[in-house]
Amino acid sequence: MKQAKVLNEQELKRLFAIIASQRHAERNRLAVMLSFQAGLRVREIAHLKHKDVRTGDGDLLDRVHLNPSYTKGGHSRTIFLNGTLIKEIERYLRHLSGLPAPLSTRLLQLEAPLIPSQKRQHFSPNTLCQLFSTLYSISGIKGASSHSGRRYFITKLAHSGVSPKIIMELVGHKQLSTTQRYIEVTETQLRKAVNLI
Repeated sequence: MKQAKVLNEQELKRLFAIIASQRHAERNRLAVMLSFQAGLRVREIAHLKHKDVRTGDGDLLDRVHLNPSYTKGGHSRTIFLNGTLIKEIERYLRHLSGLPAPLSTRLLQLEAPLIPSQKRQHFSPNTLCQLFSTLYSISGIKGASSHSGRRYFITKLAHSGVSPKIIMELVGHKQLSTTQRYIEVTETQLRKAVNLI
């Protein structure tokens, strides 16, 4: 089975430009950012609640505990949010706060889905997967799927010199070989590697 495409920077910019022009831009942008900046699976994104990313006082968390019911295989894990993703969540929460009441109040409840469907409920993983596919299709990016963000995250860390063991822990893999299969290798990297000798 062919793996999901790892987007390059140009494709990523095009994707976010398309998202900005669509309905539910803020929500969709955050969903995609959670995939690309935290390496989350679609199932994990779909299950997130506000209480997973912020306290009752509104303070954002820099780590998120994923409930076993959210994850593949039913194993809990902690993910760490980088500065880019924290700013993105802040931006999204400001957007929700600016919506008319009582809608904003309902959407910001701690038990509410972080990424709500049009019915204000949690997306099913399948429906969120379809949303990702639609966004990639509209952006003209072939070969991308809901797993593209996760592969991007893993590949970017690997190319930045992060230990595969650390990457494995961050993405919740049980086997190092699984993590290694996600890493995209380019011709440019191959050329650089042989020139090190």
